[in-house]
Amino acid sequence: MPNQETEAHSAEMKKRVLVMDDEELVRLFAEKMLDKMGYEVVTVRDGQAAIRRYKGAREAGNPFAVVIMDLSVSDGLGGKETIAELRAYDPDVIAIISSGYLNDPVMTDFQDYGFKGRIAKPFDIQDLVRVLESCIG
Repeated sequence: MPNQETEAHSAEMKKRVLVMDDEELVRLFAEKMLDKMGYEVVTVRDGQAAIRRYKGAREAGNPFAVVIMDLSVSDGLGGKETIAELRAYDPDVIAIISSGYLNDPVMTDFQDYGFKGRIAKPFDIQDLVRVLESCIG
């Protein structure tokens, strides 16, 4: 029977994922999939919110293992702008770009922009598992 200390330790071991997408359905879908995979998930609508949450979590000692962000966000910072700010704050940030615009240079040359991986929309759980394993193991 697990004790409180064991349960607290396993909760601390849970990897955290920050998902940024301006589409609520995409955020909900990603949150459900990632939760089933055992991740702790925080979702935000745009880059400004992602930057605030990322910095706050890191400064609180509870950083995100990875950030998944949409390339294009209406009325806010998209992935390209957001990764530049996150990398200025934390050069070791692990970020994955997500988009349905597969011919966009950020998607084709994602590493040149500071991303560790990419995932095409619409994505499924196998795509998500593959990209997360390649980026964070």
